[in-house]
Amino acid sequence: MARKTTNMILEMVAEGSLNQDQLIRDLLMWMSETDVEEFAERNGLLDDEDEGEFDDSMDGDHDSAMASAGWGTDEDYGHYGPED
Repeated sequence: MARKTTNMILEMVAEGSLNQDQLIRDLLMWMSETDVEEFAERNGLLDDEDEGEFDDSMDGDHDSAMASAGWGTDEDYGHYGPED
């Protein structure tokens, strides 16, 4: 039997002698963050948007701050660069 310990633990959960919620917490804390992320991705637990893709459209500069505040950007008001 290749999964002897795994099957034993699953049986303990099924019998109620092992708390399923505690087992999940313990396993997640035992695994590395990389292992947890890989598991979640492979099992479709993470949305594609949650993969840490960076959106630099609002990168913290003056224009994005003004746009975020509802004031638009310099381009919205006809300014496209340094004045000559």
